[in-house]
Amino acid sequence: MKSILTSFFIISFSFFAHSQERTKVKISTKYGDMVAELYNETPNHRDNFIKLVNSGFYNGTLFHRVIPGFMIQGGDPNSKSDSQNVSVGNGGPGYTLPAEFNSKFFHKKGALAAARMGDAVNPKKESSGSQFYIVEGQIYDSSSIDLFSSRMGTELSSAQKKAYTTVGGAPHLDANYTVFGELIDGFEIISKISNVTRDKNNLPKQKVIMNISIVK
Repeated sequence: MKSILTSFFIISFSFFAHSQERTKVKISTKYGDMVAELYNETPNHRDNFIKLVNSGFYNGTLFHRVIPGFMIQGGDPNSKSDSQNVSVGNGGPGYTLPAEFNSKFFHKKGALAAARMGDAVNPKKESSGSQFYIVEGQIYDSSSIDLFSSRMGTELSSAQKKAYTTVGGAPHLDANYTVFGELIDGFEIISKISNVTRDKNNLPKQKVIMNISIVK
């Protein structure tokens, strides 16, 4: 009986561990590849992203808004068009997603988060159905983090403080945009893309095309 129970718990634990594995995606560009993990704790954003990736939605779209020391943004299907009359930056799949804020996940360097419309027209902070950004951010010293916390009226966790003073990030975005994944490889690609020559709207003057696939 003991061996049967032991086997049962081993199998159960193995299944649980497997079910908690994070899906990985590869974002390929001419500057190199970035690999990100999607959080299981933000299931709506995770599943939606996987669905769009599997359908080829992102293939051929651009990183259409890039800002050094801040982030790179993409996922607008309109960016596939070569027409000069097509506005880039407001497109999507025709739906939004409810916010999935989780205090464990914040805007450290490499964070993968959902873009959205501003509070004035989007008080519930719902996410774009497809547009996302990857944080580059900046490194802050302890006094800057304390000043930031005081001005915002919020206390950052020890994990946030450690990340923002070592690898950097964009703390002012926390609890305002849904973070649903993070890079695990290709961090240097963020800077390569964010520092390309861009126009007054932060659109790269030479196209930065992406293709996204599930890592098997």
